Amino acid sequence: MNAVVIATYNEALNAPRLVREVKELFPDAAVVLVDDNSPDGTARLVEEMSLPDVYVICRRNERGYGTAVRDGLLKALEIGAERVATMDCDFSHDPKELASMLGALDTADLAIGSRYVGGVRVINWPMKRLLLSTFANFYVRKILNLAAHDCTSGYRAYRADLLRRMRLPTLQSNGYSFVVEMLWRARMRTKGSRIVEVPIIFVERREGESKMSKSVIVESIWMPWKLRIRGEGGEGRRD
Repeated sequence: MNAVVIATYNEALNAPRLVREVKELFPDAAVVLVDDNSPDGTARLVEEMSLPDVYVICRRNERGYGTAVRDGLLKALEIGAERVATMDCDFSHDPKELASMLGALDTADLAIGSRYVGGVRVINWPMKRLLLSTFANFYVRKILNLAAHDCTSGYRAYRADLLRRMRLPTLQSNGYSFVVEMLWRARMRTKGSRIVEVPIIFVERREGESKMSKSVIVESIWMPWKLRIRGEGGEGRRD
C-alpha cells in the first residue's frame, strides 16, 4: 500500500482539494493529514469529506512542520504502508508527479522531488527567494557533504523499511530543517541506502500564506552543524 503524508496549518483553502485530487489519482492510496489544530478548521473540513483511507490527526499540544511530518510517517507505518510520500499542501508539489516519485522506489530507498537536478524548475518565485533557496542547498551540501542537488525539498517518497531504520521518534528538528535531518539520517544511519532525485516542477503556492518564521530560519541555519557535530551514527554511502 502507498500512503501520502501532508502536514497542515491553516490550509482550509487547499487541503480538501488536495486530498480529493490525490484520492482521484490514486484511489488505493492512504492519505495521512496531520494538522496542528488550525483555527480555520482545516482538519474538520477534511474529516467531513468522509473519504476512504483518509486519516486525520489533529494535534492540540504540539506544533511544527517537522514533528507533524514525523507523526504522519509513523501513522503511515502503523497502517501498513510500504511506500510513503510526503508533500506540501499548497499545490507547490503537483500531485500528478506522485506516480514518478513512488515509481522511483522500484530501485531506490528514497526519492527526492528535485527542483534543481538538471537545471532550475521553479515557477513564480522572486529572484531573492530563488537565490536564498539555492544558497541554502549549497550551505547544507558543504556542511554535511551530501550529494543531492535539492537537499531541502519536502516532496519525497520513502520505502517503509528505510523509515523503520531511521528511528523516527528520535528526530530533533521541529521546522523545515526536518527534511535535511531526514536526508542526513538516510545517508549516515542507514548504510547502503539508495537515494535518487526525480525532476519536478515547483510552483509557488496557490492560496494561503507561507509558514516560514524567524525561529524556523534559525533552526535551519544551526541544524546542519548540530548534525555534523553529533555525527549521527557512522559512515553512510557517499555516492
